Amino acid sequence: MIMMRYFTLAKLIILTLVIQLSCASSVADNDLPPINSDPNFNAYWYQGKAELTSYQLQQARYGEIREGQAVLIFVTEDFSRSKQVKLDDPVAAGSDVVKVMKLNMTKKFETGLYPYSMMSSVFTPVNGDASLKVTTSSQEWCGHTFTQFNKINRGYKVTAHSYFESEGEQQMSLANALLEDEVWARIRIAPEQLPLGTIDIIPGTMTQRLRHTGFVVEKAQASMKDEADGVSVYRLDYPKQDRTLSIQFTKTFPHEILGWEETYTDGWGAGAKKLTTKATRNRSLFTDYWTKNHNSDAHLKEELGL
Repeated sequence: MIMMRYFTLAKLIILTLVIQLSCASSVADNDLPPINSDPNFNAYWYQGKAELTSYQLQQARYGEIREGQAVLIFVTEDFSRSKQVKLDDPVAAGSDVVKVMKLNMTKKFETGLYPYSMMSSVFTPVNGDASLKVTTSSQEWCGHTFTQFNKINRGYKVTAHSYFESEGEQQMSLANALLEDEVWARIRIAPEQLPLGTIDIIPGTMTQRLRHTGFVVEKAQASMKDEADGVSVYRLDYPKQDRTLSIQFTKTFPHEILGWEETYTDGWGAGAKKLTTKATRNRSLFTDYWTKNHNSDAHLKEELGL
């Protein structure tokens, strides 16, 4: 009986450790693939910490601009190429390990009486390969939705769940193309490798959710422009959607995301109008946030401007 108690206690201790480490990024090692010509990449991104940045958000919804907040969380992780999940034991996974830049993007804003809460997670290999997975969820008082993209040989498998009858349960495949959702991560990895000119692209899942558009591969015109004070802008023009997306970032490493603007016609009927969603950087923290889960850590939200 005593042995059983010790065995149960040991299991609980191990489980607790696994949970505490579940968000942690990989510590720096010597077997990282080459990323780009900047030697600072590994030194910055493999410290066992994440970069958290808050943004003041002006979100277009129902033909009006809504005030809110967005957060970008960038962290490197060991990912399973076959299972497309974060690995619990990278050493045991062997050649199945893929080192990825994970981006968690959140948006929170209110529409009159009720709130919106949205989140996307994007898993992009740091060696420049195509992103392996995207998940996006949206919650508001009408209901919630969930979308997932998984990389397959010929492109992406898409699974979507929605409370709307017309959208319901969906499964489909899309041909290989750049994911709009991965552009933020690719800026952090190697912005000079972003495609330019006329490209095939899959529009962002958050915008797809808000506009109730289908899952398609579209043509877009991609351009890069250097502005004053060391700022670069990557712009996507979608002629079919009459929509533009511009992301501002620092030209020099670590290519911090300064903000973004997205313009399209929002709303329905007589209330529809062309509006611009804007996100402007507020504050940043570089920390192992998954360990900051005590009441005494709440002050960090204020430091982040939340």
